[in-house]
Amino acid sequence: MYGLKPLSEKIPAIADQVFARKFVMLGRILTHWQDIVGDDLANKTQPVKLHYRKAKDGSKRATASLDISASSADATMLHYRKDLILERINQIFGDRWITAIRFVPSETAEQDFKSPPKPRKTLTENDKLYLSEVLESIDDPELKDRLEKLGQAMLQDRSRNSKQVI
Repeated sequence: MYGLKPLSEKIPAIADQVFARKFVMLGRILTHWQDIVGDDLANKTQPVKLHYRKAKDGSKRATASLDISASSADATMLHYRKDLILERINQIFGDRWITAIRFVPSETAEQDFKSPPKPRKTLTENDKLYLSEVLESIDDPELKDRLEKLGQAMLQDRSRNSKQVI
């Protein structure tokens, strides 16, 4: 049958080609954020947007600028490290793809972006025994390992929540 197809069927394919590199790069920046800005500012700042610009001079080399969300005090600290941050980012990508950094005010100026993880309680012997009995019929070692980690996390959360109610 020949007919019109909805535009919504083609949008993902078109957008995938256009935005794939941009979001892969932002993901890499997020993954290496602590190495890029340093331990002291990694929890107080975060990359929020990449502005991708095609080359105007006919060369195939595109550039980008990065927006970093930070409080005004942290933005001042980052401003002094701007060249170092650009160097570290471009080491990750292997070329000078990101050429500029802009600091934007954060909505949570006084809060850290990542709160420290709450320590998990160790499982009781009964919980460990229960989990091993539930998982003993699973043959695939990788699946079994992942399910065991999930089960441990669920049991730890359950024990933490039940103690808060008391």
